[in-house]
Amino acid sequence: MPGRARDAGAGPGAGALGPAEPARAAGPGDGAAPSWRERWLALRHRLVASPAFQRWAASFPPTRGIARRNTRALFDLCAGFVYAQVLLACVQLDLFGLLRGGPMGLGALAQRLALPPERAERLLRAAAALRLVAALPDGRYALADLGAALLGNPSVSAMIAHHAMLYDDLRDPVALLRGEAGPTRLAGYWGYAGAGDPRDLRDGEVAPYGGLMAASQALVAEDILDACPLARHARLLDIGGGEGAFAVAALRRHPALRLTLFDLPAVAARASARFAAEGLGARAQALGGSFHDGLPGGADAACLVRVVHDHDDGPALALMRAAHAALAPGGRLLLAEPMAGTPGAEPVGDAYFGFYLLAMGSGRPRTARVLAGMLAEAGFRDVREVATRRPLLVRLLTARRSC
Repeated sequence: MPGRARDAGAGPGAGALGPAEPARAAGPGDGAAPSWRERWLALRHRLVASPAFQRWAASFPPTRGIARRNTRALFDLCAGFVYAQVLLACVQLDLFGLLRGGPMGLGALAQRLALPPERAERLLRAAAALRLVAALPDGRYALADLGAALLGNPSVSAMIAHHAMLYDDLRDPVALLRGEAGPTRLAGYWGYAGAGDPRDLRDGEVAPYGGLMAASQALVAEDILDACPLARHARLLDIGGGEGAFAVAALRRHPALRLTLFDLPAVAARASARFAAEGLGARAQALGGSFHDGLPGGADAACLVRVVHDHDDGPALALMRAAHAALAPGGRLLLAEPMAGTPGAEPVGDAYFGFYLLAMGSGRPRTARVLAGMLAEAGFRDVREVATRRPLLVRLLTARRSC
C-alpha cells in the first residue's frame, strides 16, 4: 500500500543488483524492420482475433482447454469490478466475522446481515462463487479459505473498504491518464500528496490515513525483520515511519535497539504518543520535519518501508541522498516495498500500484533494478536484494553507505 508523507520524507535468495534497466530496443514503430519474432506474433494475433479461429480452438481437443481458460480470463477482466464490489459488501456487512464461529443458515444470516432473504442469498452465492465462503450440502454457509484469511489480516479489510475512493477516481481512467480528471479523492485523502507544504498539515488531516498506513506496515513488518534482522545495529532511523507500526515491531523484536522515527510534524506527534502508550518511550523518539532540510544523524541503520514508491523520481532520489547523508559511514539502508516486475505478481506492481499512485497524484512503481540504480546514484554501494517470505506484498533491498 502507499507509503507516508511525500515530504517526510524477486528471485530467490540474495543477489547483487546491477544498474538501472537499459532503454528499450527500437521496434517497427521506431523505423526498424520487424524481426522474425514480431512477424510471428503479428500472425498469431491475427489468428487469435479471428472469431472463426476462436470457435475452432474452443472445439478442437488439443486447444480446447487453452481457449476456455483464455475466455475465463477475459471475462474476469471484464467482471473484475463486480467481484471487487461483492468483496466490499462482504467486508462492510462483516459477513466473515459472522461466520467466524461456524456455519450458519440462510435465515439466520439474512437477519444478521439486515437483508431480505433473497438478497442475502444472492450475496452468499456470489461470495461462494468467489471462494470467499463455502455452500454446505445442508444449505448452510461456512467460511472458505479466502474469507478466513481476511479475518486474520485486518489491514487487507481496511484497504478493501478504502478502495471506494479509488473506484470513484477510476470512473474515467482515460481522463485520469490524460491529466483531465481534476482533483481526485485519493489526493485529498493522502493530504500530503497535494499539500503546498506538507509540514503545515494538522492532526485532523493526517489522522484519516494514519491508521491505514499503520495497518499496511504491520502486514509486512515481520516479513522484513525475518529477512533482515537488526540485532547487530544500535540505532535505526525509520524515515517516513508514519505512526510507528514498523518501528514498534522492530523494537519488540530487538530489545537493545534504539530508534528515531522521522516524518511530518503532525505524523511524528502521533508516533510519539504511540511509543509512549506501548511503553517504548525510553528507546524511541519521533521527530518531525522535511527531509529537504536534512535527516537526523547518528544511526547505523535506516529504513524506508513503503515510502519510495509514493514519490516521483526527483523527490525519491533526493530522499535516498538524504538517507545516505544521515547514515554513519558503512551504515546500512533497508528499502522495502512492493515492486514492479515481481515474478508472478506483475498485476500488483504494474497495474494496481501504477493506477493507485496515478490517482493519488504522486509516485510510481519501480522494479528492483531501477531502485538499485537510483540507490547507486545516491551514493550507496553493495546494493542487494534479500528474499522475503511474500514478495507479492514486499520486496527488500539493502545497501551500504559509502565511507
